[in-house]
Amino acid sequence: FPLSLPKIQNMAGFLFDEIIFGPVKSRRFGISLGINLLPFTHKFCTFNCVYCECGWTRVDPSQPINWYTREVIKNSLKQHLIGLKEQGVTPDNITFAGNGEPTMHPDFAGIIQDCLFLRDEHFPKAKLTVLTNSTTLDNHDIFNALFMVDNNVMKLDAGLEETFQQINRPMIKTSLAHTVENLKQFNGDLIIQSLFVRGKVGETIIDNTTDEEIAAWLHHIEQINPRLVMIYPIDRPTPSGELDKIPESELQAIADKVKALGINTEVYY
Repeated sequence: FPLSLPKIQNMAGFLFDEIIFGPVKSRRFGISLGINLLPFTHKFCTFNCVYCECGWTRVDPSQPINWYTREVIKNSLKQHLIGLKEQGVTPDNITFAGNGEPTMHPDFAGIIQDCLFLRDEHFPKAKLTVLTNSTTLDNHDIFNALFMVDNNVMKLDAGLEETFQQINRPMIKTSLAHTVENLKQFNGDLIIQSLFVRGKVGETIIDNTTDEEIAAWLHHIEQINPRLVMIYPIDRPTPSGELDKIPESELQAIADKVKALGINTEVYY
């Protein structure tokens, strides 16, 4: 079965060209069958992260788009799961990722219900995982849907507001403080994913590995108290070519500080 990302390349980055893709070998999720709820033609996201492999966010997230329907997504997943069974391939995870922020799909909560049903029918041991940038948690349907999945993996890349704005570059009105407050509402039943990076974007120096940043980030982590923190560096080409991959030893040092708080941590390099 394919173990490379089925993407199409454009000038902005790499985009998935299918609703269901893979399975792929993930450094964090093992054999992962991916679900892309976003358009094939462009990235659609509430963030404009400097490190995103899909490139820059060039479409206003408030603009209407033509979504694939819940039924189309359900049928596509069903056929792929049947195909995996026929090939004798068992996924470790069914993962919502793709060309932007998956929770922006207007039927996200219903799609989660469909996927849980299909997972239980075909691969009950597989985990259902959602990678989200944490910006849509004010929506109660999305919040409750994320409580239903096995791995609700939430982004937190910064300790200070200025760095949050520099790295994640939100396309909607939001703040780091608001994000942290929303994450605290999960009462520890979540996973935090944090990407550490430094470099230059235009004339702006970006670095979320400074002592001040790490201290502030650790304070947020302690308040959120997640069941796991995933720490990782950039691993693929970014829209800004002047970003550095943080050495593994530095990431391990950050992880040690998280572990000192009594919180499980993994470094993915």
